[in-house]
Amino acid sequence: MFRAIALALLACATSAFAQDYPNRPLRAIVPLGPGSGADIIGRILMKKVGDAMGQQVLVENRGGAGGQIGTQAVAKAPPDGYTLMIQSSSHAVNPALYKSLPYDPLKDFIDVALLGITPYVMVTGASGPYRTLGALISAAQAKPGEVAYATAGIGTATHLAAEYFAQLAKVRMLHVPYKGSGEVIPDLVANRVAMYMAPYNAVSGHMKDGRLIALGAGGARRATLLPELPTLAEQGVTGYGLNVWFGLWVPSGTPAAIVQRLNAEVTKAVAAPDVLEQFTKLGLEAQPMTPEAFAKFVRDDIATNQRIVSEARIERQ
Repeated sequence: MFRAIALALLACATSAFAQDYPNRPLRAIVPLGPGSGADIIGRILMKKVGDAMGQQVLVENRGGAGGQIGTQAVAKAPPDGYTLMIQSSSHAVNPALYKSLPYDPLKDFIDVALLGITPYVMVTGASGPYRTLGALISAAQAKPGEVAYATAGIGTATHLAAEYFAQLAKVRMLHVPYKGSGEVIPDLVANRVAMYMAPYNAVSGHMKDGRLIALGAGGARRATLLPELPTLAEQGVTGYGLNVWFGLWVPSGTPAAIVQRLNAEVTKAVAAPDVLEQFTKLGLEAQPMTPEAFAKFVRDDIATNQRIVSEARIERQ
């Protein structure tokens, strides 16, 4: 009896708190540096969300340790809806790459909303020998371990994306790690490496100027931005479906009413014409989801990354 009364009172208090939310500025922590994809998309959307809620959302960069420092800060913040986290799909990569994390990516957070997606695109030099995905796969099958692929570094998302392709296509290729996309492009154009699984926004300019050509898109379905480009799965790499994505989280324990409010505001924000225009320029797509759908999306991506790392025998840090 007393327990039922206590729960009813708690529910009433939570509802009243949520109705008053927000009554002061919010803080959105980006656990990556200024100018990162998460930082750019966060600033675009949080301005829109803050205006709609009548409170400023202050975006704070807190990078370091592959995103762990800022992520841990959010995990330890009060679950009152005033501390948010904007992070990239590295949130789902880190559990596979690190032996231990100072937070639990599933238990310490509530998945609020998918902010946007940029597809992976397999690109190769326009003057190179590979005009189709089939030609690249045939070459890799004929010369196991000799056809080189580039990544932005060992253990990066681009490394996992390329390894996933090799695993599903059943080919063995030579990994050539670089220190970022900026270093990859010249060697790719000069055909010193055969391919790069790149976020579309990192190579779109080079595709448009004709220096790189795309052999396939990485998503499970064709990208809205590249409707004529077949996916890898459509071309026989069955099961492939990876994108770079950005999301919004709050600490575990945040009231459900606040989670739903934030999700609704993000859904409205990504549908705004000015936001869609900026997204297109940045190579981003809006694919709004409910919190429940986003939670499944995150968990599926974590499981996929763990399988990739395990099968590729990438050493965990």
